[in-house]
Amino acid sequence: MSAGEAIQTHTIAVLVDNEAGVLARVIGLFSGRGYNIESLTVAEVDAEEHTSRITIVTSGSAQVIEQIKAQLDRLVPVHRVVDLTVETVPLARELALLKLRASGEKRVESLRLADAFRARVVDSTLNSFVFELTGSPEKINAFIELMGPLGLIDVSRTGVAAISRGAEPL
Repeated sequence: MSAGEAIQTHTIAVLVDNEAGVLARVIGLFSGRGYNIESLTVAEVDAEEHTSRITIVTSGSAQVIEQIKAQLDRLVPVHRVVDLTVETVPLARELALLKLRASGEKRVESLRLADAFRARVVDSTLNSFVFELTGSPEKINAFIELMGPLGLIDVSRTGVAAISRGAEPL
């Protein structure tokens, strides 16, 4: 990649057969070519048709993103590849659980921030909290950054789930 090529982040939805080994083939495509996966979610979307949707967030130059989409499209169990970043205005959400060890003023401040971000307390002890937060990856990143100095000790994230706006399917 030359110095002038901008790195872009794209959300790619891939409709695949729901069968053993498909995810390994998709991941193998990325690892074999040195592409990074920033987020990966997989779920069956049609039990009757036995199809699953793989949502991948990845980064690269425009040329690399085009290569990724073309190579995904050539995999046999793949029915459709859609770059949600380019072809639509996607809705992207993620779920995160954050554990904090906090007491005194830090405890009060963490609850205030959680309220501002609409995070829910799902577990509480005398010296810890677990918050649940749903939103865009940017919102979750901002919440994590603010909670760091307040005693953040663990984070678990689901990965991005994304869908296009409007009446058209994937």
